[in-house]
Amino acid sequence: MTKIIEAAAIPDSKLARAITDYIRDTETDLLFNHSSRVYYFGALAGVHRGLKFDRELLYAGAMFHDIGLMPSHSSPHERFEVDSAHAARDFLRSHGIPEKDAYTVWTAIALHTTPGVPVHMHPVVALVTAGVEMDVLGLTYKDYSDHEREAVVKAFPRTPEFKEDIIQAFYDGIKHKPDTTFGNVKADVIADREPHFHRGNFCSVIRCSHWHG
Repeated sequence: MTKIIEAAAIPDSKLARAITDYIRDTETDLLFNHSSRVYYFGALAGVHRGLKFDRELLYAGAMFHDIGLMPSHSSPHERFEVDSAHAARDFLRSHGIPEKDAYTVWTAIALHTTPGVPVHMHPVVALVTAGVEMDVLGLTYKDYSDHEREAVVKAFPRTPEFKEDIIQAFYDGIKHKPDTTFGNVKADVIADREPHFHRGNFCSVIRCSHWHG
């Protein structure tokens, strides 16, 4: 990858290469490229925020965060985030990564769809979510330069209809276990007391983001 600062580059290590090979062989091109962009946007966010973070652990979190959407890694009853977190932790353990670090990655993946919490946690936890929120929702679109966005997308392209494609990928990965999608209980409480309350909608946020496609 060219023209991205070294502090945000994918580490050139045996572990990172093993992660790349494993995810490339397991996920669709859509999810592989999305996960790769999540790493870069997360790493760049870490640089922008002046955080110290382990690039190998961040790469593991970013690359494994959606593997639970794949049939080969999807359990009947766990949330897909937990399936993804379990897969990452098992992989890291098998490569001799200390339990503390494997658990950090587990936490980063398990919480990546829980807004407002990861930002206050370990940098790896915070930055996996930062990468997801940028690539899927575009929430921090303006925090990145045109050059940074263009370089990341050039290396790992978005599909022409990425917004609809990623929504479909989520649906395909969770439709067999709808009970695991139980949502934000606070929104349920407000909706119960305020008949005219309109809760935020994940798919609407994706479609209204700054990203095209």
